[in-house]
Amino acid sequence: MNRKELDPDSSPQAAFGARLRSSREEREWTQDEFADRMGYSSTHISAVETGRKLPTLRLARSADNAFGGGDRFERAFRKVRHAGLLEGFPQFVEHEAQAAEIRLYEVGVIPGLLQTPEYAAVLAQSAVKRRAITDEQAEERVTLIAERQATLDRTPSPLVFVVLDESCLRRPIGEPAVMNAQLDRLAEFAELPNTVLQVAPFDMGARRPFDLPVTVLTLPDRSLMSYAESAQRGHLERESTFVLPILTAYHQLQAESRSQAETVAMISTLRKGTQ
Repeated sequence: MNRKELDPDSSPQAAFGARLRSSREEREWTQDEFADRMGYSSTHISAVETGRKLPTLRLARSADNAFGGGDRFERAFRKVRHAGLLEGFPQFVEHEAQAAEIRLYEVGVIPGLLQTPEYAAVLAQSAVKRRAITDEQAEERVTLIAERQATLDRTPSPLVFVVLDESCLRRPIGEPAVMNAQLDRLAEFAELPNTVLQVAPFDMGARRPFDLPVTVLTLPDRSLMSYAESAQRGHLERESTFVLPILTAYHQLQAESRSQAETVAMISTLRKGTQ
């Protein structure tokens, strides 16, 4: 794609490339000179400038440093990354980072907030093999999970309530060592003073109030919002009339689920079984 064919309004990726090129040209740097400053090859820079290659967080930060500081390109990069996420999820992540209480229910896989890097990488690479995402998107998906986890380490710490469908624990992901480490991570999570971890067993059957994953956030002002996903989109709900019934159903789920002590015992049993 040459510069005349690149439409900055066509996508956040194209806008990033056009901005990178115009900023370079304003300083009268050739691509080779700019590449040396950035620590990348001129071929790589050319591919990003023309929208043929996705930028990464590292490249965006290198660009901000090369152009004299600030976070203009890092912010532009986040728009690129969010463009590949489900509708509503970027907004949800922003609220999650500020929530006083987080209640989540997950089916099939360990939720991102509790994933080890290795577990997250296996899931991301599986999506690459299915050609659902690119290698660059896989890398950024794992990075985003780490960033979300980092936001939990704040003062005051949020209360985090997690209910996992039993399938989350019994579905093997990656090699045994990956699953072992992930089960250890769950046990460590359960020991934290601001967390509760429970399992919704298979035999709960029809008493399970949710068929799909759901998260309920309590914000610092005590307002509520919920987030749920289907395969095609995510939905962020802020209207309390709709969120309160979800919160009530979540409390019912907790009451029917195994206690934290029983959950940790199950994790320990499964951990021994994977050796």
